[in-house]
Amino acid sequence: MTDTTHQEGPAREDVRDQGLTIDCPDGRQLAARLFQPAQGAATVAIALHGATGVPRDYYARFAAWLAAHRRAAVLIYDYRDCGHSARGPVRQARATMGDWAVIDQAAALDCLIARYPDLPLEVIGHSLGGMGLLFHAQAGRVRQMTTVCTGPDHWARHPPHFIGKAMSFWFVLGPIATALLGYMPGRLLGQGADLPAAAFWQWRRWCTRRAFHRAEWGRGLPQPDLSRMKGRVRLLAVADDEMIPPAVVRDYAAFFPAAKVEHEVIDPKAAGLRTIGHLRVFSERCRDVWPTLAVGGQG
Repeated sequence: MTDTTHQEGPAREDVRDQGLTIDCPDGRQLAARLFQPAQGAATVAIALHGATGVPRDYYARFAAWLAAHRRAAVLIYDYRDCGHSARGPVRQARATMGDWAVIDQAAALDCLIARYPDLPLEVIGHSLGGMGLLFHAQAGRVRQMTTVCTGPDHWARHPPHFIGKAMSFWFVLGPIATALLGYMPGRLLGQGADLPAAAFWQWRRWCTRRAFHRAEWGRGLPQPDLSRMKGRVRLLAVADDEMIPPAVVRDYAAFFPAAKVEHEVIDPKAAGLRTIGHLRVFSERCRDVWPTLAVGGQG
């Protein structure tokens, strides 16, 4: 883990923003940012794992707010072959969803443990960001994981009006575009971040099988030890999330049989918002929802 100079502007809170390089066990490096309280020591270390195709710096405002309001050391980063962690054109990238969830997320967790061995450890995961902990050797160190819009998705589990769009993405537009271009163009997701072809094909397998990624346990993915995570697991859904609806989020509880699992649905209207959806919950416009995302563990 190497310290670097961070060149971007402040994130509005009275915090320290430090650039880091996270070293993965397979030799890859991830570009990261660490937010800490400006005065005094952090009292908790939090790894914030992002969603598929969402750049690290989208989470910077929330991470700075979290560092200030919870006196936390908050780590954000780009997955391999994405954003600041990319090493070349996306067409040449070979990263998979498993690489991001298993290797990169675990490396971020290990980075925080090495830097703050005596602090309580928490995880906040957005969508894919909540998928990796069950595979991580250090999961037992985590006192709390908060997942946001995470669940074992399947194209038939979306709201009825959204199923046609999902089928088009998984069975027509996504495969054709990825086969022709050599990568999945991010504009198909409505967020602009292109994905490596291998990541798209694995993601497609997960979301077109009822077993989700369980079919790859012990093969393309490690066999997880579901008894490791014994802490608190908060499964947060967003009421108008069409991609990972609340019922799918609730189903994710089955992956944590040894944990203390809670489920909560965020209502946009209760937060004074017309919509939130799947991707906007960490944005500045949803700032009034952030206290719900930031609820901390005890002890």
